[in-house]
Amino acid sequence: MRYAKRRLLPPISEVDEDTATHTVSSGERPDHLGQRYFGDPAAWWRIADANPVLDPRELTAEPGEEIAIPNGFPGGGGGGRHG
Repeated sequence: MRYAKRRLLPPISEVDEDTATHTVSSGERPDHLGQRYFGDPAAWWRIADANPVLDPRELTAEPGEEIAIPNGFPGGGGGGRHG
């Protein structure tokens, strides 16, 4: 038997609206964005929580798509438009 990992999305009303945007480039991965914006590749989940995705790979699956980057976390992240 194999168990699938579950990812629970926060209700829309609880998602922080204080976000910047990032335009996805070809070859980017969620861990790259975690490192870029928060100084920690494991912080990709912060970006996933700010976007309506179930699978973190959906964040960077489509080059040219804009995704939300939450502001206000220690280690950087945010402050205007990124991309």
